[in-house]
Amino acid sequence: MEHVCLDLEGVLIPEIWAEVAAYTGEDQFKLTTQDLKDYSELMDMRIDLVRSIGLTFPEIQNLVDKMEPFEGARDFIDWVRDNFQLTIVSDSFYELAWPLLRKLGTPSINCHYLNIEGSELKGYTLRQLENKKKVIKSLKDMKFKVFASGDSYNDIQMLQEADLGVFFQAPKHIREEFQEIGGVESHQELKELLISNSSFVGR
Repeated sequence: MEHVCLDLEGVLIPEIWAEVAAYTGEDQFKLTTQDLKDYSELMDMRIDLVRSIGLTFPEIQNLVDKMEPFEGARDFIDWVRDNFQLTIVSDSFYELAWPLLRKLGTPSINCHYLNIEGSELKGYTLRQLENKKKVIKSLKDMKFKVFASGDSYNDIQMLQEADLGVFFQAPKHIREEFQEIGGVESHQELKELLISNSSFVGR
């Protein structure tokens, strides 16, 4: 059987922290894993900034509740689940992602946890180091053929570990740095690529 692993933010939904940036006016929140290679450095910066401006977790949740998946993302997810096993593999957090997961039909997701006390965002807990890479490796160890797609530096190991890994609308500087990894620019292109490389779909 074949398994598809997709990043969440940038592939299926907008960047959550970009919404926080628009709400607070703090441009540092606009930085993502397309800008910084070290995910822990990025999250530590976000947590420190949340604390320094007194932003509460309910305020962040309210922003997420108003967000919508990318146009066509739900239809694409439904198609993938009809034809493959599917796991969203994300460096987001259950506490943030869940409202948007519901809007995508609640696909399975593997991600991290936030540490919250009352209304205060205190920190975060990673599921494991190199989580995305290890998820792909575990699926391959179970004899799945694995396809993967993501858009950022934190997806590189996942894309390299997969039987077929491709960028989804990755910025030019990342594509140029990792020219050995192919890319697509839409869910339709990704769908066509999955069909053409599948042993089951369209046969």
